[in-house]
Parts: sequence; structure tokens; C-alpha cells
Amino acid sequence: MAALTFNAVGFAAHYSKQGDWAFDYALKLSESAKMQLNVFHFLSDPYDPSDNDYEKLAYKELEQIAIQKEKELRFYYDQRAGEYLKVGFRVCYDKSWTELHRCLLIREFQVLVLGYPQFGSHFAKYAIEEFAEKFISPVVLVGPDSPDQFFLNHQAVQLVDKLGLVNKNWIELEAVTA
Repeated sequence: MAALTFNAVGFAAHYSKQGDWAFDYALKLSESAKMQLNVFHFLSDPYDPSDNDYEKLAYKELEQIAIQKEKELRFYYDQRAGEYLKVGFRVCYDKSWTELHRCLLIREFQVLVLGYPQFGSHFAKYAIEEFAEKFISPVVLVGPDSPDQFFLNHQAVQLVDKLGLVNKNWIELEAVTA
């Protein structure tokens, strides 16, 4: 079996302490291997299944909102990234599940890092655990109780060493969702 290599980490922005922990982990992982870190922000919050405020807006309105959201995104995460320059930002208009798969296909990331607000929280209209298990790339959930608590889908378990999680507190999601 060929070993998976990756050159980019994806992170879905979430303005919470778990989101900050997840960003810090994604940044540390990116820095350690000098990889690209791509930060995605969705106009409709993937953590809130009822958020669909932007679906009925005209494209010009969406464009103006996206410009403002990107400014906020860059301001917030540029400060957290410090001197690390290999950080990209993208505001996504599309639904998170579709957009993340599209980004994966064009190799914008090979491992996805998400903040884990609480057990049973939602992401892309699924329970976050179910989303991670169904997603086709390695997924690392950070939290919910501490910055050194990690939950991995099956694909991520195969890469524990490359994810810098050997001798860390991680649990396979399959054990949690079974």
C-alpha cells in the first residue's frame, strides 16, 4: 500500500476556543513540515445546521459579504499565525460538504482539522463525528475539553506519526460512534 503524503492542511474556521485550539494544532502541524495551511470560512456556518441566511441573497450581495468576511478571517487568523507565511484564506459560498470535497480534489489539503465544540455538535448538517467518519480524507477533531484532546477518523489513525500525534491523547472516532 502506498503511503499517503501531504503538503497542505485544511482548517475550517470556527470562532470558539475549540476552533482556536484546532487552528493552533493545524498551524503547528503545517510549520513542522513547512506545509501550506489553508483556512476555509463558509458564509453559512457549517457548525449551525439552521444557518442558511445567505442562500436567498443575490450574487452581488454575497460578494460584498464575502469580502467583509475575508477581511475578518484574515485579521483574526493572521494574528494567530504570527510569522508563518504559508497560510492561505478562502471564503466559500457553497455548502461546506460539497466545497470541502472540491478543495480536496484539487489538492488544497490532504488532512482536515476541525474544532470539536462538543460531542454531538453539527458540521455540514451532520453530527460532527458522522461528518468526520464519512469524509474521504483524514480528519482530526480538536477538543472539546482541552487543546491536547484529539479525535481521529479511520484515515487519520493511519497517519498518527505524520500528524505529530504519537504519544498524544487521541481516540479513534469509530470507538466513540460505535
